[in-house]
Amino acid sequence: MILRRLLSLIYLCCVALQADAAPASARKPVFLYCLHFQAPGENRYPAEGSYKDALDLLRRDFEVRVSDARPTATLLAGVDVVLISNPNEKAVGTNPPPVHVGAADADALARFVERGGGLVVLGNQEGHNLEIDDVNLLLTRFGLRFTNRYHDAKLIPVPAATPAIGGSRWGYYTGNEVLIDTGHKARPKAWVVNDPAQPTATTKRNDPGILLAAATPGRGRVLAATDAGWLTGNALHDVGIGGVVLRGQENAEMFRRLALWAAGR
Repeated sequence: MILRRLLSLIYLCCVALQADAAPASARKPVFLYCLHFQAPGENRYPAEGSYKDALDLLRRDFEVRVSDARPTATLLAGVDVVLISNPNEKAVGTNPPPVHVGAADADALARFVERGGGLVVLGNQEGHNLEIDDVNLLLTRFGLRFTNRYHDAKLIPVPAATPAIGGSRWGYYTGNEVLIDTGHKARPKAWVVNDPAQPTATTKRNDPGILLAAATPGRGRVLAATDAGWLTGNALHDVGIGGVVLRGQENAEMFRRLALWAAGR
């Protein structure tokens, strides 16, 4: 009896050791929705509101965290992907002004990416309190930059050769534009470029321009897209935004694939 109990104890210890030694690839990567650069009182994209469905979708593949703390090395420890959406320019009502991306923030996030982290930054429509000048202090580290040139809503067929999301249908609900430095060491590339031959849903602004770009600095991966509304519940469920409905979109699966790519999965 004593021998049997001893053998059982040894077996349980071995199982525990094997679990602790499980490769990182067998664990769920950590996805952090960073709210630090959104203004207090700015409720356009809350984690428990318009972004809830998109974040819930990721829980199949990720451990999802949400934080309004500054993205320091301590906060980023153990994180695989960081999402920054619609960083704000000015205060909302009588609330305190938002925190803009500073040099220390850019340094911390750049180190995080260089060491293998993934970063996703989403711009937005005009009139949505979007700040880009200080955000560009971060994006230019990777050969990317936002500019205030806008493109209107359309259902975009993503070219089949595009990494991760090739062949998807992107319900793009209006946004600014990405510029890339083609000679940058981070190897930035345009992934989705607006095609003026395809009409917009509003028959308005439809010039050529980059809507989604990627870079691969160090061991990390960076994505910059120029619309944040495409991840809202109204977009995912074909309710539409601003009276525009882009039926047939595959935004939810697109977001999942982009997150997995950013995580190196």
